[in-house]
Amino acid sequence: MAYTYAVLGAGRQGTAAAYDLARWGEADRVILADLNLESAQKAAQRVNSLVEKSIAQAHQVDVTDPLAVQSVLGGVDAFLSAVPYYYNLGLTQMAIECKAHMADLGGNTDIVRQQHSFHQAAQAAGVSILPDCGQVPGLGTILSCYAMSLLDKAVDVYMWDGGIPQKPRPPFNYLLTFHVAGLTNEYAEPAVFLRDWKITEVEPMTEPESVHFPEPIGTLEAFVAGGGTSTMPWTFAGRLRTLQNLTLRYPGHYAQMRAFYDLGLWDQTPNHIGGTEIVPREVFHALFEPKVVFPEDKDLVIVRVKAIGEKDGQACEATVEVIDYFDEITGFTAMERSTGWTAAVILELAAYRLTPAGSAGLEILVPADRCVAELRKHGLQITESIKPLSI
Repeated sequence: MAYTYAVLGAGRQGTAAAYDLARWGEADRVILADLNLESAQKAAQRVNSLVEKSIAQAHQVDVTDPLAVQSVLGGVDAFLSAVPYYYNLGLTQMAIECKAHMADLGGNTDIVRQQHSFHQAAQAAGVSILPDCGQVPGLGTILSCYAMSLLDKAVDVYMWDGGIPQKPRPPFNYLLTFHVAGLTNEYAEPAVFLRDWKITEVEPMTEPESVHFPEPIGTLEAFVAGGGTSTMPWTFAGRLRTLQNLTLRYPGHYAQMRAFYDLGLWDQTPNHIGGTEIVPREVFHALFEPKVVFPEDKDLVIVRVKAIGEKDGQACEATVEVIDYFDEITGFTAMERSTGWTAAVILELAAYRLTPAGSAGLEILVPADRCVAELRKHGLQITESIKPLSI
């Protein structure tokens, strides 16, 4: 069966997702829609060139115009929202009205939980609404559920993730591969974890630790940042003792960022300085972004999950891990692959009707084993292991 997909937002992640849909999603047509028609056209041309057939089509759309969105979604089986998270609530309503499955890249857990309030309406429409389908949350959510499934009973789940440069440049040893506002949103907002079986809010830029990886990566540092667990704490409250996610960076980055946090440079309340109203976070964006954007540099993405519990009556630890690198063949970054391709795979499962109708977390609606199998088929290297723990 051939499917018609749409991707709203023809940026980096949207283009990567459109490529995955065109290559692996049994697609008859992939609509790439963006407010900037030229961006949509360039993205469609790139996808068509990579898959060597004319399958992607460019459209212009303003996602704040319901009629315009409706005209794009007419006849579409499933679509991805690759636009900023604050549009996703309205697009959820449009998905239900148009009876099209929807996935999005998320970015704000409060809005995701509001999307879940449309669960019954989505069920009645026979569509799946799947928020927070990026790298983390998204890929991390799937890998966490998969790691848990490798055990008979999971009690503690630990996740580490990060997108970092293959060759770090001082002074920050970081490579920005998505919008800078998304980065500061993660750094400045509290995380929601499970601690001692209970939902617990944890201050960002805290709890630094060292984590070891095979060479040439070596030792990285990890710390608390917001957003990575999405709705899993609410889903698994009382069922898991521990659920947490720490962000990975090269050594030294944490101390630098913590200083900016303590200084208040990520505050969004305007300050009056010299008669001018200045938002500290906007100043930080303007100064920091040029120091960490290097279009020619290549990245890598790490997602490691450890689930601790029981297997065959013995205390065991299941580890599932992705270490992905810039793709020399397609030119997609590791962040684009792990984000855009993950969202596309989840959307494909919805189009194949392998996800139940409704609006809920990936941990509820998406079959983790099938999703992992598809991601492997599409080129992500996912390793897994189970080992007994000495008591």
